[in-house]
Amino acid sequence: MDLAPANISLSTAEMQLVNASMRDFRLKEAIEPIQEDYDFILVDCPPSLGLLSYISLVAATHVLVPLENHFKAFEGTGELLKTVATVRNKPNRKLQIAGFVPTKYDARNSQDTRTLAAITEQLAGAGTVFAPIPRSTAFVDASEERMPLAVYEPKHPSVAILKKIAVSFESLQ
Repeated sequence: MDLAPANISLSTAEMQLVNASMRDFRLKEAIEPIQEDYDFILVDCPPSLGLLSYISLVAATHVLVPLENHFKAFEGTGELLKTVATVRNKPNRKLQIAGFVPTKYDARNSQDTRTLAAITEQLAGAGTVFAPIPRSTAFVDASEERMPLAVYEPKHPSVAILKKIAVSFESLQ
């Protein structure tokens, strides 16, 4: 496994790409020579539909959408789906939606329960809606320790959900 972590200077790259020729295909072209060396190449995008997210969709085979379990985040998913449709129209006809992962879910909150029901009902036709990831400080704690959650707290309920998502990726190959 190789890891190429991003940092704040990536925003500079986005600004430089604005005027670059063939910018939509730069990431795709960078990945192609190494693609056969990996089973998976994961690109973590910012929660926006900026240029970096767009060129990531052009380069991707699949998109997995983490979705905070609240109304405004769910409402914004429509724009993402429109962007995916645009990308599928021309630059990446093979792009598929691997699924949606509701996050920060609290079963005790009736609003969260209603939002999860709406997510499941309205997005199931576009892709798999995975079990929700519960709201937890364990992710922040693990991050502070610079450890994956599965190592930091192996029995955390989210670990089982994340494993199911990983297994589903194996069938996408």
